[in-house]
Amino acid sequence: MTSLPSAERLGSYVKRAEQALQTAKHAALKPAGVTVAQYAALLFLDENPGISAAALARLCGVTPPTMNTVLTNLQDRGLIERTPHAWHKNILETRLTEAGAAVMRDADARAVRVERAVAAGFTDTERATLQDLLTRCADLFDSVRPETPTATKK
Repeated sequence: MTSLPSAERLGSYVKRAEQALQTAKHAALKPAGVTVAQYAALLFLDENPGISAAALARLCGVTPPTMNTVLTNLQDRGLIERTPHAWHKNILETRLTEAGAAVMRDADARAVRVERAVAAGFTDTERATLQDLLTRCADLFDSVRPETPTATKK
């Protein structure tokens, strides 16, 4: 028997909600021709033109190598362009192309319908409370670090 039954583990409820969100957005975004990860990148690029891949990875909550794969796929489709930064030649600035902006608008309209459908299931007060609780939950998960053995000193 475990020390904490699964029904009492907050992480499992957070994960279930996250998986349901991913499934719903995947289905909504499929007709737009983008994945959830690609949509997230397009959304943040729309809000942050010229952002670096590393900064975009942080915003999207993925690793830099994962973001580079996403960006390569978007670039291959002509949805983004990457150009060297004016001062830092090793940094590529990333921007939406006109085609990318059009795909982003289509995908965003589809994703917003998912968000609004879920939001409609809550009162304004419940939505505000849920946002506060999820923010607090994320902050608490961020603050918990696994114990690491301390090296013995000689």
